[in-house]
Amino acid sequence: MGLQNWVMNTLPSTLITPHSGYHWDGSQRRFFEGWYYRVTLPELDQTFAFMYSIEDPIGGQPYSGGAAQILGPEDTYFCRTFADVRQFWSWGAPAGMGPLGLGHWSRGIPSLKPQLLAPDEFDRQINQGYQGTHTWHQGHLRDPGTGQTAHWAYRIQPIYAWGEVGKTPRSTAGLLSFLPIFEPGWQVMMAHGWATGWVDWQGQRFVFENAPAYAEKNWGGAFPQKWFWINCNCFENQPDLALTAAAGRRGVLWWMESVGLIGIHHRGQFYEFAPWNSEVSWSVTPWGEWTMTARNSEYAVEIWASCDRNGTPLRAPTQNGLIFICKDTMHGRVTLTLKRYHQQGTTLLLKAHSHLCGLEVGGGPWQTAWIAEEAMSPPLDAAPWGLAAT
Repeated sequence: MGLQNWVMNTLPSTLITPHSGYHWDGSQRRFFEGWYYRVTLPELDQTFAFMYSIEDPIGGQPYSGGAAQILGPEDTYFCRTFADVRQFWSWGAPAGMGPLGLGHWSRGIPSLKPQLLAPDEFDRQINQGYQGTHTWHQGHLRDPGTGQTAHWAYRIQPIYAWGEVGKTPRSTAGLLSFLPIFEPGWQVMMAHGWATGWVDWQGQRFVFENAPAYAEKNWGGAFPQKWFWINCNCFENQPDLALTAAAGRRGVLWWMESVGLIGIHHRGQFYEFAPWNSEVSWSVTPWGEWTMTARNSEYAVEIWASCDRNGTPLRAPTQNGLIFICKDTMHGRVTLTLKRYHQQGTTLLLKAHSHLCGLEVGGGPWQTAWIAEEAMSPPLDAAPWGLAAT
């Protein structure tokens, strides 16, 4: 608890989003929670994406366990599973309130309860595992089958959470994401930040200072039936720009619905296009091209992204456990255009490009392009409809 209080006291509350804490309520219902850390190295045109998950943490269930997946240079893939859920820890509070903190070890240490450790103690004590907070991320893993290794440690300086700078951060999914009627939940915890440290990937060491960093999470009883994701905070000549966009077809009580969202942080401003304030449309092919547009009374945005690589299959929690059900790349091309309406017409606020964009498609079916036009949703008891879909 001492280290948890230290994290809380050293990070402004305006940089801790809702849902940063652990959501499991201790029940036996089917449950997963997943976390995503990323650091991009623009001078090398490479990215490291770390994906952690825990399923059925009560233990003793067919799919109880955890995993760490890493997407490394040139979209190479690494995965290590953790069978013992008792060696997983995370800071939690009702509805996920509180700071971010989690970790998982491959085997127990009789004299040590799973918890956040000082970095040097983690290196001394933990043979295999990981740990992360809002401001620190480290781990070391080895695949006994292939002999592949990954070792990393870096500190994080958050710049943007999710929402207006200097104000209380927002829930990415809207107010109703605090209720368990939308599954899964989704939260961007850090839309943009700077990472300084190193990653040792299969014996090759990558050292970086103030590299673009990003973090998000999801949780619930099921993944969406189908989804896509576009994310970039490493644009050409735009060091203070972050884009996150996604859409999913997910369950809401007894029906299914498709919802999409676009969020942009730029020069201290937050531009949000969501079902409760905008009309959002998209056209996404099974792989290779992503297009999203959105408009509201003040702004219009257009995103075009593409990838000529094959993409790397990744695992995601499902009703049948952790299986290959999505495909990613960290080498997507993206063009972002943002305009503002006024009486004389429109003004171009921003046009930006990147070739280091994260792109994903998941679920299915994906035989043809997914085309959707989404009108603004009416309020429900004066609360906005929420997105919980990636």
